[in-house]
Amino acid sequence: MISRCCKHFALSVMALALGACKIQIEVPQGGSVVTESGEYQCGAGSTCTIEVTDLLFDETFRVETEDGYTFSGWAARQGGLCGGSTAPCLLATTGFAGFPALMALLYSDEVFYLEPTFWSGSTGSVLCDYRDTTLNAQPSLNYTSVSEWTCSGTTRHLAANGIPDHEVGTFPNPANPNTITEQDVSASFPLEPQMSQAATELGGPRGTIAYVINGVKVDAGTGGTCNDSGGSCSLGGNVGNWNIEALGQTAFDFGTDENNAHVQPDGIYHYHGMPEGFVAKRGGDSSTMTLIGWAADGFPIYARYGYSDADDSRSALKVMTGSYRLVTEVSSSRPSTSLYPLGTFAQDYEYVEGLGDLDECNGRLGVTPEFPAGIYHYFATDSYPYFQRCVRGLVESNGTVGPPRF
Repeated sequence: MISRCCKHFALSVMALALGACKIQIEVPQGGSVVTESGEYQCGAGSTCTIEVTDLLFDETFRVETEDGYTFSGWAARQGGLCGGSTAPCLLATTGFAGFPALMALLYSDEVFYLEPTFWSGSTGSVLCDYRDTTLNAQPSLNYTSVSEWTCSGTTRHLAANGIPDHEVGTFPNPANPNTITEQDVSASFPLEPQMSQAATELGGPRGTIAYVINGVKVDAGTGGTCNDSGGSCSLGGNVGNWNIEALGQTAFDFGTDENNAHVQPDGIYHYHGMPEGFVAKRGGDSSTMTLIGWAADGFPIYARYGYSDADDSRSALKVMTGSYRLVTEVSSSRPSTSLYPLGTFAQDYEYVEGLGDLDECNGRLGVTPEFPAGIYHYFATDSYPYFQRCVRGLVESNGTVGPPRF
């Protein structure tokens, strides 16, 4: 079957799901699958089979959830249709005529699967009574780090002073002339996160995208820009359309430390990438998945390692990789690559579904140690985008929007 609902699917992936004599719909408890035409329905706990035998099949499948359940997306499995998408799944055989391979597939015994996944419950059993006070007596940091996470009703609350609870680099430094100071961090997150059909970009003036458990803000992008010629650039001001990356490039120095973090002009210490000091404090290594934070939509964030089979906690752990690569066609309006090599700007990267382990928001649906039944979750990665730049869940209040980024 041709799946047009999944607009981000690479054509090569779509080709694997182009046609089948049968579509098998497998619906777990939590909802039902119906077509917009009303022709087909498959209820919770049911397996339904549709035989597709002609070139007139054209149906859009959508999910209706039961109370207490959230549609997490169509299952990504061998022979799965619209896997990984949360959008309605449009399947059609129109356009098969004239293509012998597709016609042969249509009339074969192949079975393709349409399987919704649901998530029910709350994250309220995880880190709802976390409190940490860590004295930091370092040359660049002489404060006590305080962070507290509590849960009430349907909301997770964070109260912190924004001081890291691990060793930091030297601040101020020549490339980052700012001093770490205490902050008044207050943020809230839904305890029952729900997937959205569209990703929401956050970070910088759009609003805080996530906090690490120690109360330090995540902000992977920067406020640095260059104009089209590259003759005018600023690490903290809006002078052009080309957004400078903090990590993965050598043209500009943002003065980040070993935790891939630095300090904004107002004293906010924040992470652009893997928070190495905090990961180490949590005991993070290749032997376990390590929960390190919560995103604005309420879904958890893990560091570096995930199960090689997203649905099997018995599978080996592996380093998770993002699904971005450097663009293959350089814009004619971009500053010269002889001045600023590819990778200098956010616009130098493009998302390619299936290239790595994760989606465009650096996340995926699967099982974790804290959520053995499965949950959507994000990763901090060593590869671009390092931390997510968008969220896949519905967004509620996630703290006060701060000043422009640095």
